[in-house]
Amino acid sequence: MSDDQNKRVNEHSKDEQLEQYRVDNGGKKMTTNQGLRVSEDEHSLKAGVRGPTLMEDFHFREKMTHFDHERIPERVVHARGYGVHGFFQVYEPMTEYTRAKFLQDPSVKTPVFVRFSTVAGSKGSADTVRDARGFAMKFYTEEGNYDLVGNNIPVFFIQDAIKFPDLVHAFKPEPHNEMPQAATAHDTFWDFVANNPESAHMVMWTMSDRGIPRSYRMMEGFGVHTFRFVNEQGKARFVKFHWKPVLGVHSLVWDEAQKIAGKDPDFHRRDLWETIENGGTVEYELGVQMIDEEDEFQFDFDILDPTKLWPEELVPVKIIGKMTLNRNQDNVFAETEQVAFHPGNVVPGIDFTNDPLLQGRLFSYTDTQLIRLGGPNFHEIPINRPVCPFHNNQYDGYHRMTINKGPVAYHKNSLQNNDPSPATAEEGGYVHYQEKVEGKKIRQRSDSFNNYYSQAKLFWNSMSPVEKQHIISAFCFEVGKVKSKDVQRQVVDVFSNVDTGLAEEIAKGVGVAPPAKRKASKEILTSPALSQARTVKTASTRKVAVLAGNGFREKELQTVLSALKQEGITADIISQTLGYITSGTGQQLEAGGTFLTADSVLYDAVYAAGGPELKGNKQAMAFIREAYNHYKAIGTANEGIDLLQSAVRTTEGPGIVTAKDEADYTAFSKAFIEAVAAHRHWDRRI
Repeated sequence: MSDDQNKRVNEHSKDEQLEQYRVDNGGKKMTTNQGLRVSEDEHSLKAGVRGPTLMEDFHFREKMTHFDHERIPERVVHARGYGVHGFFQVYEPMTEYTRAKFLQDPSVKTPVFVRFSTVAGSKGSADTVRDARGFAMKFYTEEGNYDLVGNNIPVFFIQDAIKFPDLVHAFKPEPHNEMPQAATAHDTFWDFVANNPESAHMVMWTMSDRGIPRSYRMMEGFGVHTFRFVNEQGKARFVKFHWKPVLGVHSLVWDEAQKIAGKDPDFHRRDLWETIENGGTVEYELGVQMIDEEDEFQFDFDILDPTKLWPEELVPVKIIGKMTLNRNQDNVFAETEQVAFHPGNVVPGIDFTNDPLLQGRLFSYTDTQLIRLGGPNFHEIPINRPVCPFHNNQYDGYHRMTINKGPVAYHKNSLQNNDPSPATAEEGGYVHYQEKVEGKKIRQRSDSFNNYYSQAKLFWNSMSPVEKQHIISAFCFEVGKVKSKDVQRQVVDVFSNVDTGLAEEIAKGVGVAPPAKRKASKEILTSPALSQARTVKTASTRKVAVLAGNGFREKELQTVLSALKQEGITADIISQTLGYITSGTGQQLEAGGTFLTADSVLYDAVYAAGGPELKGNKQAMAFIREAYNHYKAIGTANEGIDLLQSAVRTTEGPGIVTAKDEADYTAFSKAFIEAVAAHRHWDRRI
């Protein structure tokens, strides 16, 4: 590779590469796909104005044929996804740990494309269903594409990839009636859980608030598997990857999540799109946990078990860089739908382990892209193309874009000086870590994988009282939808191994006999890092609904709106009708939403500015009441206080901020912003 080819990539290189594929139809004349200008696009070619359509109408045939083939098979899992572009920068050279070049130079901005997704639902399902979320990114590095394909939960349901088809068949809609869509509240999923107890830990996570994130911008990401870092000297370390959102980790409440699915099924993708479209950025810090090879067996869990995490208190997370997402996709199909991730897309310095789930994924991801994207050349689709040159003897196949010159397509050869030739390690060639492997061929799982409940207990013990109650409610809802009493009893028995109190509450909620008492553990282990109660809390990028009507107090509203804007909070004026509302002094503000088109569940907080015409307004009161019941911050002043009193029968309590005269407006704004930053006010009595 020449020096020119080997130059460092920057944040613009992927954009520059994609530019040749972008098309803007503005001001252009219509043509066929062959470039022939079209004179008519409203009527097909006929034999007479009332005669039959003619087969020679090539424009009609091309247009209809393309339409008939516009859809490709959706992903079996992670079908509903949304993508965004950005870049990654490492904070300091990681030379001590890995030779990966994109982790060495803090001045280099490596382009990335990230796809967020739900797992269980079809492409047309809602964003806010209870589910794990996919968190997959493609780094376009100078050494080739590196894919880190993870989830927002650090563990998985199963330990061996051979069980993956069984898991997916269990949580997908039941085949005899194709119900329920994008939900695990049905018999086959819970029958699988009850009979495959290795899933207990992951189920605890999905039943927790982690299963219903507030936003893609406010959820963690995890590589799930144990990988290896390998440095220039060949020293390897086991590594797990973490993405820490700068805004902290926050979630919806279940009632809210269900209502949003009806009010705005695109809630998460809209949140991401609007944040970036309005000039904002989405940021995550990359962290790694590392274990020296000589310490592999120093823990009471197997570090290769994908149903286990490495507690941060035992193996600290080292923050090594930041990912900034700052550009929306130009075309969802061309980018989000056609992007092809694969955990086997690695660069020198990153290698695999014997994690049996990872080993299966290394086969499965390529295999599934072959059917989804129509053949072996999916790497040539613009969103999948590396920014560095690629050369090999893999020719032909469906949708080949590269025009290879010369007669030779094999190795070794003399007709072309043996080009393209393999690169040495010194030239950047990938060399697999030389792990010693020996053993008999056997279909068996290591005994070290047999501890199914210890980390499920750890997770439960680490939750705050509010989080525990949410988990109980989630179990009661999900298992309560199961029709088989036998399956319900089995589920209760399985989770009695996690916590007897939890199992008793599930049993009570679904109407089956309580589990037998189990001997309590003498030592209660916790990992505070697992609880969202300890997360970052900021008001930045939050959305506030401002309820106002004609006659509103101008000084009050302008003071509050100015303070919200200064903190990076988006404020939407909601009124009875769209258009302008007028203050008592004649000032006008435009209402962008009404009580019909907007809803409390779509906002993080409510500020009732009031106005005489909103007095006694039932829709405004319902708006406030729902925010109150979802533990959100509520700010009111003047007439808005009466509106709050009518809605919830109180004007005091956690997360409620009021002001009664002009002197209070600045202090009121500050207190309200602090309440918004808290996300929820769980000590409010509902």
